[in-house]
Amino acid sequence: MTEITPQVLEAVQRVVEGRVNALGVSESVVQTVGSEQLLVQLPGVNDPAQAERVLGGTAQLEFRQQKQGSEDEFAAQYQILRILELQQLELRESDDAEAIAQNQAAIDSANEAIAPLFERIGLTGNNLEDAFAQPRQGGSSWEIIIRFDSAGGDKFAEMTKNLAGTGRSIGIFLDDRLISAPTVGVEFAETGIIGGSASITGNFTVESANDLAVQLRGGALPVPVEVVQNRTVGATLGRDSISSSIKAAIAGLVAVLIFMVAYYRLPGLIADAVLIVYALLTFAAFKLLGVTLTLPGIAGFILSIGMAVDANVLIFERTREELRSGKSLYRGVESGFYRAFSSILDGNVTTLISCIALFWLGSGLVRGFALTLGLGVVVSMFTALTCSRTLMLYVLQFPGLRKPELFCPNLQLSAKSQSGATL
Repeated sequence: MTEITPQVLEAVQRVVEGRVNALGVSESVVQTVGSEQLLVQLPGVNDPAQAERVLGGTAQLEFRQQKQGSEDEFAAQYQILRILELQQLELRESDDAEAIAQNQAAIDSANEAIAPLFERIGLTGNNLEDAFAQPRQGGSSWEIIIRFDSAGGDKFAEMTKNLAGTGRSIGIFLDDRLISAPTVGVEFAETGIIGGSASITGNFTVESANDLAVQLRGGALPVPVEVVQNRTVGATLGRDSISSSIKAAIAGLVAVLIFMVAYYRLPGLIADAVLIVYALLTFAAFKLLGVTLTLPGIAGFILSIGMAVDANVLIFERTREELRSGKSLYRGVESGFYRAFSSILDGNVTTLISCIALFWLGSGLVRGFALTLGLGVVVSMFTALTCSRTLMLYVLQFPGLRKPELFCPNLQLSAKSQSGATL
């Protein structure tokens, strides 16, 4: 039995973190507990059984070469296996647990009969560099594209050269189960399939193909693992924490909206409208990307609201400066946006650099914070420089709103420019 040292536990943690990241789970947590356990938290995952299969499976992949003289026996056994696998798919829809178990036992027996018909050549998952799922031509099923390292590419080319045109198959085994048995065309008899790439085909759905790709890409676990406890709970923060966070966010947002109108008058009202547009666009981005909002994510979103307001503050202050210098209302608004642009760009770019560093180097909750903040910054810059400018210029078309005091209360022009000021 392998001793669970801190180094072994760290290796297991790295593999599990890689598989979690490949699952696309937002703000996941993978941390050690004691000397031989890991705690894995997956916010937003609705199928714990699927997560267990991906995180705990060993996924030992091996490519084997069919032995000479086994063609007839393999054809019969493989036909039986295919029929049993099709029956298993139908039984799973009926939820007949007993029939499913009996049919699975028959599938296992068929795999045991097939295994001796193939010989190992040393081409395993250790030679694998990448694996990803993609739909097959026609869209009826999915396949997994795999890429080998240089040594694996050479072994694969040699094997396909030996099998090309013979009618014998490449046995693709996952944990000693035959998942595919493709043949090689005679056109590869001279060189084999070179290039180090291949595809695994079979009765794959999008879910099963992605599961297998994640397992293969994540690598094999250094030691066997088992699920000690599986709990499905409500929101990560708990009902009370979520309620408090929502109240705090709403209170802060309302306070910002009131302040903007009270201090900046008409531009403040425009900023409030743009802020609502910003919130809608940001939540739409969260929905499209599948972001799960936990505490760090909510904090990042609220902080990005401050960044959105900050951009409008810069624009409005520059506009006031232009109006005080004696420029017309239209030119003051245009110049205000032009002068504020460089400050807004610098502030947002530096924040985005920090977000990228946190997302790239961090993990779990830190990445969730960086993701929501980064998305918010991008959307806030877009709304500030497009929506705000468009609305500001639009209201200037109405004579009743074309009043400098609505944009700059207590406007006092300099003595030098009072006589020449025009609106």
